[in-house]
Amino acid sequence: MTHSAPAVASAVPLPYARRDVRLFWWAGTCDALGSQTAGFVLPLLLLSLGRSPAEVGAVAGLSAAATLVLGPLAAVPADRGARKQVMVGAAVVSAGAMTGVTVAVAAGPVPLAVLLAAVLVERCASACYEAASLGTVAFVCPPEEHRRVLSRLQAGERGALVVGPALGGLLFAVGAWLPFLVDALSYAVAAGGVRAMRSDLAPRPEQRPPAGTPRRAWRALFAEAGAGVTLLRREPFLRLALVWISAVNALLVALYYTTVFALQGHGRGAAPLGLVLALAGAAGLAGALAAPRLARRHAAASVLVPVSWLLVPPAVALTVARDAWQFGLLFGLLCFLTPSATVALQARIIQLTPPALQARTGTVLATASGAAAALSPALAGLFADRAGAGATFAGCAVLLAVLALYVTCVAPRRTRGTEEETG
Repeated sequence: MTHSAPAVASAVPLPYARRDVRLFWWAGTCDALGSQTAGFVLPLLLLSLGRSPAEVGAVAGLSAAATLVLGPLAAVPADRGARKQVMVGAAVVSAGAMTGVTVAVAAGPVPLAVLLAAVLVERCASACYEAASLGTVAFVCPPEEHRRVLSRLQAGERGALVVGPALGGLLFAVGAWLPFLVDALSYAVAAGGVRAMRSDLAPRPEQRPPAGTPRRAWRALFAEAGAGVTLLRREPFLRLALVWISAVNALLVALYYTTVFALQGHGRGAAPLGLVLALAGAAGLAGALAAPRLARRHAAASVLVPVSWLLVPPAVALTVARDAWQFGLLFGLLCFLTPSATVALQARIIQLTPPALQARTGTVLATASGAAAALSPALAGLFADRAGAGATFAGCAVLLAVLALYVTCVAPRRTRGTEEETG
């Protein structure tokens, strides 16, 4: 087994580190809140302008593709030492794009080409921000604080997921341009928060990858973008994390969409689905806040194995659920359980990843899990059409059981000797 050098703790004095953590939390939470607020109403805006569902889907598809392509490339300059510059610049560009959308929507009917161009610019810049932000925790707090800080960041994102759509719907009813103004302001807050952080968020000069020659700059850029993949192939624990995170994200998305199909099949309307989302969001937020306490003094493998098995019973119970509150409680239990394992994995990933590979390794994990989750709705719909929602729930439960068995067999071996310092 080959082990990477662990990421170094931040050299910033503790008062500055706490200040940087708070600023980073506000930046990420405001960014997530604005994105959820505007993202919820963008399809409604396009449909209200007479656009077809196919055109709405095309906008979403292009945005997702831009994220998958640009994220790994933006991670390279971040790991070279320009993490803060990339994040601030990307947030400023996103704020400008959303300001343009706000003005255009307030002025009257928006041509699709103009709206599409602005949204793509915002998505590309946002992808760069997200890629550069990965691994920032390693530079703003000591290793013993990683789980606590990661759980707070996750709680902020889940809180935005709960509040953002409701806020977007309310603002859209008042004025179609208001949600996009909120998004623009959220990016401005994010840029200001990151800019105010006192640490440079960069590895030491001797830890940075060498820059390519001008003639081979682009070739070197693409080669460096794949360095995270190389590290994952070499490090067994990172491969385990990749499998678990990707599989759980994909199966949770599949279970959610199957829940939607089941409620529709039982003649339920939009209100029950809102109840499911509210319960799941609140449970996920509670799970993120409880994650450090649940995972404290335990190695990642000691958290991962029981959580993996605990995910199976709620998935099995979904096969016999009928009422919205039953779906909400069971899906909420799944959302409550996952943050403790996710936080434990993320903290260990940060510690195992060299400082100069933080963004690239995180981007590989995010891209893989995002791609797996993107395929889940279509697969869930296909199986639900052919075999029914109950069979789809059962299939997901079986896959979760297989994952739990795999983790039980593999996790102790792949983490042995790597977590003595975390205890």
